[in-house]
Amino acid sequence: MSKLHLVFGGRVADPQGLEFTNPDDLHVVGIFPDYAKAEAAWRANAQRTVDDATMKYVVVHLHKLLQPEG
Repeated sequence: MSKLHLVFGGRVADPQGLEFTNPDDLHVVGIFPDYAKAEAAWRANAQRTVDDATMKYVVVHLHKLLQPEG
């Protein structure tokens, strides 16, 4: 199985947390086949919104959710 990664972002209630204030407005950047591509996509979007402290982008390791033991 490939190691899929999801990158998405949105507004958070607290910049240090992961409580997204409006899940309907999440920006799904995409699903990537490896961490390096996911990190590049995350970095591009995070840097684009760096001046907005309530915007947060994250990388989710989908492969760990699909096969937690691996």
